[in-house]
Amino acid sequence: MHMHTSSHQHIIAHNTSREVYADVHTPMQVTGVPVVMDRWRGRVALVTGASVGIGAAIAKVVGCARDIEKLQKLAAECQSAGHSGVFVPYKCDLSNEEEIVSMFSAIKSQHKGVDVCINNAGVAHPDPLLTGKTSGWKNMLDVNVLGLCVCTREAYQSMKERNVDDGHIININSMSGHRVVQNPDSHFYSSTKYAVTALTEGLRQELREAKTHIRATCISPGLVETEFFQRLYSDNPEKAAAPLSTLKPLEAIDIANSVTYVLSAPPHVQIGDIWMRPVEQVTGVPVVIEWLW
Repeated sequence: MHMHTSSHQHIIAHNTSREVYADVHTPMQVTGVPVVMDRWRGRVALVTGASVGIGAAIAKVVGCARDIEKLQKLAAECQSAGHSGVFVPYKCDLSNEEEIVSMFSAIKSQHKGVDVCINNAGVAHPDPLLTGKTSGWKNMLDVNVLGLCVCTREAYQSMKERNVDDGHIININSMSGHRVVQNPDSHFYSSTKYAVTALTEGLRQELREAKTHIRATCISPGLVETEFFQRLYSDNPEKAAAPLSTLKPLEAIDIANSVTYVLSAPPHVQIGDIWMRPVEQVTGVPVVIEWLW
């Protein structure tokens, strides 16, 4: 998805120290969605947090993250597979507004602007409300809430200045943005995801009041097989493995497919939120099964 002279779609990935170009899956190629996706040809999509997990799956559609080696590997995989489109990784710290604005400026100068913004980046720290570290809380707020808002604002301004009236902003949320589970490690994280739920609806209302047809959508997955838990409990492999040991979780491609579904909806259709969880996941069961999702 990329504003280019060719019909290729361009994917902007935030997460590399230098720009790398490589072929990448288009949404239609990733999931086999037919002609309804043709309207996105020649457009630009930005995916944040694109180096691993859900972001990497989506970024075979577009990308952005902090891990240059993983992004470059992803770009190389797409290129060797012979997929159309252009994958453009960017290194960006989403807790830093200046870096975000700089990234959008670079996208503007090199690719004209963003037509689709997929806010996927997110962090979690096991910092309970009664004993947690302020630094962990602040980082979660900076990335999960403020970073998302800055990207959304800059993406909208990019669309507005180019008279793009059919753009789309998709926030990758969580089931933790709809109910609070009984695990102290997840409570502050959950509050940031509740914020994403409210921000997505607020964005929809503001876009409507602005008399634009730009759409806003939230996707809220349950347990997903990614590196999330390994990163959260990097010092405790056994604890990191526990949440995914009792059931078959969603896969990152499942969330990527839901993004494609949202983008393939007719222009007059507003998909507000998609709730998705493993068949075996039981809502409300604390700690092991649902504690962070």
